[in-house]
Amino acid sequence: MGRYTGPVCKLCRREGMKLLLKGAKCFGAKCPVDSRPFPPGQHGQGRKKVSDYGHQLREKQKVRRYYGVFERQFRNYFGKAVRQRGVTGETMLQQLELRLDNLIFRSGLVSSRAEARQLITHRHFTVNGRIVTIPSYQVKPGDVVEVRERSKKMDIFQGSSVRRAPSWMSVTPEAQRIDVLSVPTRDAMELPEMHEQLIVEFFSR
Repeated sequence: MGRYTGPVCKLCRREGMKLLLKGAKCFGAKCPVDSRPFPPGQHGQGRKKVSDYGHQLREKQKVRRYYGVFERQFRNYFGKAVRQRGVTGETMLQQLELRLDNLIFRSGLVSSRAEARQLITHRHFTVNGRIVTIPSYQVKPGDVVEVRERSKKMDIFQGSSVRRAPSWMSVTPEAQRIDVLSVPTRDAMELPEMHEQLIVEFFSR
């Protein structure tokens, strides 16, 4: 399966917000979203009237890029959310939050979701004592995610994080362990400005 390999900072500028795709750079003074807060390209600073469809599309692209999933994956998450009880938009976000790569990123053990995906596929993490190599693996309350014993001394796990883990998980940095406490509520997700109802409207056209 292919993956986007272009300049990720352009994606942040296009969506007008920090998607946290570049690790520590996103929190530093060199973040392009701060220095060039307008879309990339020749006409990035031009004023354009955006239609309702345009707003819905941008919101869908923003959330999809934030979590680093492909279009087909994103549509599958939406399809599953529609079939479940509850608010469709919130249910979709819960599925995305409970991805293993997102959980590891949120915990602060790594600096980006892309880094988390690479480490997962390279067999550095276990879930409930078993090695899992699927970044999209859905964790659930009660699961315990840990850095594999033979990987704990790797330099990549020795740095301190500038992020605070959300309330729906418990992180033990010295043990490199994450406990999933509950399914995150909308408020507990601590997301940047996102309007999931626009995504529901986009797929309901």
